[in-house]
Amino acid sequence: MTTTTGTSGSTALDSYLANQKSSTATSTSDATSDRFLKLLVTQMQNQDPLNPMDNAQVTSQMAQINTVTGIDKLNTTVKDLGSNFGQMQLLQAANIVGHSVLIEGNQLNIDSKTGKAFGAFDLDANARSVSIEVLSPSGTVIDTVDRGTLSAGRQDFTWTPPDGVSADQSYTFRIKATTGSTKIGSTALMFDQVDAVSSTSTGSVNLELRNSGTLAYSKVKAVG
Repeated sequence: MTTTTGTSGSTALDSYLANQKSSTATSTSDATSDRFLKLLVTQMQNQDPLNPMDNAQVTSQMAQINTVTGIDKLNTTVKDLGSNFGQMQLLQAANIVGHSVLIEGNQLNIDSKTGKAFGAFDLDANARSVSIEVLSPSGTVIDTVDRGTLSAGRQDFTWTPPDGVSADQSYTFRIKATTGSTKIGSTALMFDQVDAVSSTSTGSVNLELRNSGTLAYSKVKAVG
């Protein structure tokens, strides 16, 4: 007697996965399950009656296809969430156009209205002596702001330029923090104004800053 069988050593799930690799069409999870079930029924109809599939094999394949379709749904959900998050970031960024943001950097820009410059820094640990040295474009110290004893964390400062200092030049600053003979680390932070926002092909959002150029929205420390 001649018996018709499926591909030797192949299961419905194997056939489905092989077919998926050769196909470029995108399908829904429901269509995926439907194709799998058709393959499984065909396999059972053409199985060797002397060596039929047992319940454990069928159950195992059903569990595997549920895992495959579950991952497919999860990937779709994550992709949708990523797209929605990118759109939400773009809307948030658009709301801060014209506002100042705090970012890493050591530039000091004198405000035309107040005649002062504002800066900040993150202090790695408590310090008994903290001072901010203001540097000219050539790197010469032109003024010092004494802040005394400060706790670890974010600190800000205001610099009032002394007489004779031009507001049209660009100045920088550096932090000197110590406790006794021990130097305390710090990160300089600066304020800049947002002139525009844009999104990339990957969905990330960039800010166009007045003095610092293009910066990723994720790099913003705070909004003024």
